[in-house]
Amino acid sequence: MIKFIELFAGIGGFRNGLGHFECVWANEIDKYSASIYRKQFGDKELYEGDIRNVEARSIPDHDLLVGGFPCQAFSIAGKRAGFDDTRGTLFFEIARILRDKRPRCVLLENVKGLLSHDSGKTFQTVLKVLADIGYRVEWQVLNSKNFGVPQNRERLFIVGHLGGQPRRKVFPIGESNGATFRTRHVEHVSGTLSTKNQSGQAKWDGITTLILKETQKFADAQRVRTTDGNAVTLKGLGGGMGAKTGLYAIPVLTPDRPIKRQNGRRFKTDGEVAFTQTAQDRHGVYDGARIRRLTPVECERLQGFPDNFTKLGIDTNGKSVEISDTQRYKVLGNAVTTNVITAIGENINND
Repeated sequence: MIKFIELFAGIGGFRNGLGHFECVWANEIDKYSASIYRKQFGDKELYEGDIRNVEARSIPDHDLLVGGFPCQAFSIAGKRAGFDDTRGTLFFEIARILRDKRPRCVLLENVKGLLSHDSGKTFQTVLKVLADIGYRVEWQVLNSKNFGVPQNRERLFIVGHLGGQPRRKVFPIGESNGATFRTRHVEHVSGTLSTKNQSGQAKWDGITTLILKETQKFADAQRVRTTDGNAVTLKGLGGGMGAKTGLYAIPVLTPDRPIKRQNGRRFKTDGEVAFTQTAQDRHGVYDGARIRRLTPVECERLQGFPDNFTKLGIDTNGKSVEISDTQRYKVLGNAVTTNVITAIGENINND
């Protein structure tokens, strides 16, 4: 079995996606992410703290190093300071560990903006550093929407093979023409929207995919989207209503009675005979929409995690703690889409 370590582990997206591999060590500095990781995987392998304080020789031997090194320094959403940003320099911590431990393979994730930052010079530095250590590198930009989740999330994945005997390439994955690629681990794509929202209002269980088309501008300049395409990229940072998840117009069957449970309601198409009318509500009449952000459960589904994966954590004292929605949005926006990791892992396993 392939043994791996997970750097900048977050809530364990790589580990969740590489379930058929053995994780022997993990590192995370954010206390909320670490508490969720501890709840889901235990704390035997987890080191909670700054990776810069870890001596490489103290890390167990491993075959594969994985990590989504902090991307804010390279994202087009930020100032794109690159290696001038202290977060950007954390890449060199990865290089330090690779130089000492020399696993046969490394898998890294970052935003697509890393490719173009500083006219490509930053990415060339990353490639050169890995090459100087002895790794033959390949990379590909993959979109989560092609791996069984309706989220438009493009991320750069870098795979490095330690020099020596040639190995089978991991990339490209999927069709060169951009056709949808599904992993066989995905049981269903539908039902991404949950039947609950945070206030218990406007519940809806009939939407199979999420949003792309803009329908109107919201008061705080956030775009409002319909539920007929792919969700926008989830973000770990950003303030204001819908900044981390986007805003969506969710159909409401009884807009005059927003507290009324919507579960089990059905629509009739134009021209069909109506349902039997009742005194309680108007069955199947679409006459409104409620604008809301996604719920944490919906964000978990968009990233390939089980429902309520981020709801609870365990602190350093072993006490169970409830994670606030604010922190759940943040850690999910910073996570990797586990379905993508599973697909890459299958190719690495065949290496």
